[in-house]
Amino acid sequence: METKDVIADLINFRNERQWQEYHTLESLSRALGIEASEVEKIFLWKNSDDQLSEKDLNDLKFELADVLTYVYFMCEKMDLDPNKIVEEKLAINQNRHWKFDKEDK
Repeated sequence: METKDVIADLINFRNERQWQEYHTLESLSRALGIEASEVEKIFLWKNSDDQLSEKDLNDLKFELADVLTYVYFMCEKMDLDPNKIVEEKLAINQNRHWKFDKEDK
């Protein structure tokens, strides 16, 4: 399925419920932050990825879907192609250089 089709499905879902008035960039950014913190919560008290249970991995999958949902809603409001902006940012990052000390890892 194409990204534009996923976004169209999300917009139809939103519109069927008449949630348009609540989908301001500010509100969507708050929802995005909350969902991102739910991703982080899965890792609370774990020291490595190996400690993730099957339930954790399943929960992570759906929290990532929630994060993407709000990103897609924001991109639609701003008339942005999410894949295109990721590629643009990747091109910028390819020209950046980060220096990490072993203590930073």
